[in-house]
Amino acid sequence: MHERLVGTLILSRYGAEVLTDNKVVSENVAVAPRYLHGAEDGDKVIVEIIHPATRKQPPMGKVVDVLGHSGDNDAEMHAILAEFGLPYDYPKEAEQEAGEIDSDISTQEIYRRRDMRDVLTFTIDPFDAKDFDDALSFRQISESEYEIGVHIADVTHYVEQGTLLDSEAYNRATSVYLVDRTIPMLPERLCNELCSLRPNEDKLTMSVIFTMDEKAKVLKHKICRTIIRSDVRLDYDQAQAIIDGQAEQGESAHGGTICGDVIAAIVELNRLAGILREDRFRHGAIDFEREEIKVLVDEKGKPTGFKLEESTPSHHLIEEFMLLANRTVAQQLSGTNKDVVYRVHDVPDPDKIEALSKFVHQFGYSMNLPKRDQKNENGTRSATKAIKKLLSDSTGSVEQELIHTLAIRTMPKAFYSTHNIGHYGLAFPYYTHFTSPIRRYPDMMVHRLVSKYLLSGKAQSTIGDLEESCRHCSDREQLAVAAERASVKYKQAEWMEQHLGEAFDGIVSGVTDYGLYVQLTDSHCEGLLHVRDLGSEEYWAFSEENYCLVNEHTGEKLTLGDKIRVEVIRADALRRQINFKRADSR
Repeated sequence: MHERLVGTLILSRYGAEVLTDNKVVSENVAVAPRYLHGAEDGDKVIVEIIHPATRKQPPMGKVVDVLGHSGDNDAEMHAILAEFGLPYDYPKEAEQEAGEIDSDISTQEIYRRRDMRDVLTFTIDPFDAKDFDDALSFRQISESEYEIGVHIADVTHYVEQGTLLDSEAYNRATSVYLVDRTIPMLPERLCNELCSLRPNEDKLTMSVIFTMDEKAKVLKHKICRTIIRSDVRLDYDQAQAIIDGQAEQGESAHGGTICGDVIAAIVELNRLAGILREDRFRHGAIDFEREEIKVLVDEKGKPTGFKLEESTPSHHLIEEFMLLANRTVAQQLSGTNKDVVYRVHDVPDPDKIEALSKFVHQFGYSMNLPKRDQKNENGTRSATKAIKKLLSDSTGSVEQELIHTLAIRTMPKAFYSTHNIGHYGLAFPYYTHFTSPIRRYPDMMVHRLVSKYLLSGKAQSTIGDLEESCRHCSDREQLAVAAERASVKYKQAEWMEQHLGEAFDGIVSGVTDYGLYVQLTDSHCEGLLHVRDLGSEEYWAFSEENYCLVNEHTGEKLTLGDKIRVEVIRADALRRQINFKRADSR
């Protein structure tokens, strides 16, 4: 396939050309009239290169799709997706195939499953969620024992291998979450209707049923197919109100009833989750939890402000039981001696950890790192202990955000593989993704492996080349993350277009030889403060090792984490760029 680029079509008396959004491609792409395919001046288009540039002429291309008018919200969001090779619409044939799926649950299918419709069950999700792929059930079976079910939508019951739906889901590999929309992995009929664990509806699930004691010790577990019926749908704020003792009984705004049994179950599950969480950190897990800023938009996609999203005990409750289910499934699958899809995370690079140690020393922090030749388990454990201590010691300090960000950057990215190296960040020897099959294809792969190797009943076809599938899903995941970040940067720049000339407080988030990157304190918008806009005519020397710029005349040093006040001098949403000048220059 020829290279494809995204850009804006410009028509003039000299002809047509596409001004590309790609920062790497410096030349515009010329388009002959016969290759315009109905595109008009100012349209956002996808152009395919048919002749590369030469010394005498620019690259030549043809328009393969028109996304809309440049600057329109839908056109720009589609352009971001196209830039990263991600789909922005769903094939009609796949939608039609989803529409033909029988929604009735037969008596025979119910007979094949463990019927848990009479067990107290509920979901906890974000306020605006539509696809509910996990639910918890709770039942006290003795004075000191509980039965806790982690129920996951049985997507593979509806999406069979070899179908167009499955092929489309595999190609996408993940749902993509942009600022103002979700581009689902599955058609809406599946993700929001058939598979979604909505309250007061019978749903087919794949479950891990735990018997636990009052100290959160798992006494036994069972992986099985089930049928459930959620009693109530809660959002995280509602669940947190219950945990805080501030909830009132009555109808939930999202469906179902918040009764005394639901309140008692969530309170007890929260207590058990707290024990699981403490135990996880005690065994080496690293807490990289950070506050996230969400961009708020109106019905037209225009940014209206920013909201700080904090992780609360209600989030931790769900997280801990999902982690427990994921590692339990991974460990049981590993015992089959078959190829298994793992979610793995390698140990950090010693050079990066050493560089972090040198940098934080200037803030008064010391990291007791193992010797460079100590590459055994004890060395890894010592490095982990040093990272955790650094994160703990810096919490609440002025430089907390900076140090936590740099610590995260020392970590390799987690990925999918059939070669198990464990999950360093979670401190799990076995880990996989089982709990989100509506939005992640690897979870569908794991469900099929569970069916094939652990459960009897519905036959599964050949799984295929798992390692190649793991690489594909890992790659698509990274593209989805990049697109999400690009959509945030677009909205941040769009927001800043309304605030030109205004001054804001920020911190230095990056240092280069040409200037500083500054992240604003309130909105987390990040932009470039070029050396020429630092308010001084003197030369600024760049120290890569110390992450700083030094004024050679005054000796002033600007480094990562420094507070700084800046003024917005330019914002370009189309190029997702913000530029500052120093507002407190002397």
